[in-house]
Amino acid sequence: MEKVERVKVTDAAKEVIDKLRQQHGELMFHQSGGCCDGSQPMCFEKGEFRTGESDVLLGQVYGCDFFIARDQYEYWKHTQLTLDIVPGRGSSFSLEIPLGLRFHIRSRVFSEQEMEQLQSL
Repeated sequence: MEKVERVKVTDAAKEVIDKLRQQHGELMFHQSGGCCDGSQPMCFEKGEFRTGESDVLLGQVYGCDFFIARDQYEYWKHTQLTLDIVPGRGSSFSLEIPLGLRFHIRSRVFSEQEMEQLQSL
């Protein structure tokens, strides 16, 4: 049985993550809940963004921890998130912004079977 992941990453996003790792070292992501530039995934040097009890670790994407605010997780817990990259400069503090790119989330609702597998993980 294939493992169901809560968060995935595209090859294009992996390329940008590789560039950012070369410049900044280990990275982490936090799915923003609307501060600054709307609801978007934000990339930081690992440990630069402080997480706590109000955050949920969804998993890892390409070796990077991926967090989401607990209240936002309640809205999105039935969806699989895919981290992607798109052209355009956002106004957030995310590390990719100077590259003229921004990380972007695509989502889809889990099937009933996938939800059962997630609960058993």
